[in-house]
Amino acid sequence: MKNLNIIWVIVMACLLNITPILGQSKAKKNKIIADSHTAKAEFIKSDALMKGLFDKASGYVIFPNVGKAGLGIGGAAGNGVVYEHNKMIGMAKLSQLSIGFQAGGQAYREVIFFESKEELERFKDSRFEFSAQASAVAVTAGASANVKYTDGVMVFTMQKGGLMYEASIGGQKFKFNKL
Repeated sequence: MKNLNIIWVIVMACLLNITPILGQSKAKKNKIIADSHTAKAEFIKSDALMKGLFDKASGYVIFPNVGKAGLGIGGAAGNGVVYEHNKMIGMAKLSQLSIGFQAGGQAYREVIFFESKEELERFKDSRFEFSAQASAVAVTAGASANVKYTDGVMVFTMQKGGLMYEASIGGQKFKFNKL
């Protein structure tokens, strides 16, 4: 019963963490930006081939700290930084609600690469979300070697901690705020 209470607290924290980015303090934004630099370095450290993806993509968004928890009903939330041609252009908010077989909690990093300006513009217009069957590639050495863009988007995740019996990005929604 105690574990159930802890999981519900985590789920509620994820769901309630849907505060507007504009309401964040400057210190929190600076922390997210610094964490995104660290996350980018960790992605490249885990798979050196990802450096080419960062260099060649029209744009990308890095979510350095995504929290996800669930027990039947789950949620995920995180804040990130959006880059166009390696130049920071804004902040983003990720939210996800899921129903189905899942139990536990986890923390992970996520990076979404945009192949062209059109996909990046769709993201910037907050008209971007993943369908239920969307999936990501877990970053390991050489993982990016054979990955191709799907519908102009490529997604990688890197687990930071936790244990959860479910791993998907389906149902994620995003909100973009220009700097």
